[in-house]
Amino acid sequence: MASEDIRVGVLFSTTGTTAVVERTQRNAVEMAIDEINVRGGVGGRRILAVYDDPASEPRRYREKALRMMEAEGVRIFFGCYMSSSRKALLPVIEENQGLLFYPTLYEGFEFSASCYYGGAAPNQNSIGLARHLMENFGETFYLVGSNYVFPYESNRIIRDFVVSSGGRVLQERYVPMFASDKDIGRIIDEIRKVPPDAIISTIVGDTTAVFYQAFRDAGFDAARMPIGSLTTGEPEVAAMGAEAAVGHITSAPYFDTIDSLENRRFVASYRRRFGAASPISACTEAAYFQVFLFAEAVERAGSTRIDDLRRALPGCSFAAPQGQVTIDADNHHTFLSPRIGQVRADGHFDIVASSRSPVKPDPYLITPLTTDWGSKVAAG
Repeated sequence: MASEDIRVGVLFSTTGTTAVVERTQRNAVEMAIDEINVRGGVGGRRILAVYDDPASEPRRYREKALRMMEAEGVRIFFGCYMSSSRKALLPVIEENQGLLFYPTLYEGFEFSASCYYGGAAPNQNSIGLARHLMENFGETFYLVGSNYVFPYESNRIIRDFVVSSGGRVLQERYVPMFASDKDIGRIIDEIRKVPPDAIISTIVGDTTAVFYQAFRDAGFDAARMPIGSLTTGEPEVAAMGAEAAVGHITSAPYFDTIDSLENRRFVASYRRRFGAASPISACTEAAYFQVFLFAEAVERAGSTRIDDLRRALPGCSFAAPQGQVTIDADNHHTFLSPRIGQVRADGHFDIVASSRSPVKPDPYLITPLTTDWGSKVAAG
């Protein structure tokens, strides 16, 4: 193998509405690259990252990737949080024979030969969340999300599951990415008029804090009518303050309270590097482990040629902080370990339900939606 550096592009926003999460993803990629390089790199080659800030604007991911390709010769990218950003970037990756490692939960129903998906597919988070809420709080729901593709598609999946399971969706609303207090106030008023048993939120970015704080200020009780979310992790809780989030519920493969040697090492290393109070979420952890999956593929292939990496990536596996993760050869998604967490007073999550083993990704929901994960078993 040649001795030159392996250049990769890192496109996570450090400014803009989704920076609260994307900063942690950038941090995790940086930490993973440094850990690999300290150990001698990949086949004796260092990984060299080229960073840029797309400022949470989908078109800028595309523009900055093109610049990296033209100016730096980069063809391998780690990046994106919102699906709108991924969809803006992917055509550039595909047209220029590149690869994108996408470490964020998303709505499913997509396949690209140029993308490897490290976040939860719908069968690894959406279905488990809806089922947990139905089993523990009731059968009526209010759905609210940000106004872009992920919330619309996720709510379609959730609505289908709820209705087919005998439940009801009372209302489904969407708010702007930069929602005002007035926008959120209308949501709160609707919830107050006909209270559901639970709310499911796919609001993202800075508006998450606005919604949870308004929910608390309205006097709603999380113990009786919780917000269940796919998108509210530790960074969002830190931004809003634990008092606004306590008692609410999130479905994700990773929480920073997982009690395992791998996770304790990961959390300790991350916080030594980025600060003792630095929040870590499932999106952070996925960004971290995807770098190691990429490194394994380079080792297997003995090459960084895109065609060689495509052949090597299926089946690559890593002992991640959440547990073993493996790239599924069928669909470029990842075997993950779904969990349900409930926010506690210190802003971290108690894990109240957990899969018994890593769950095969099913981005097209081909298997029955009642796949057995999320039972109340000992949390890992």
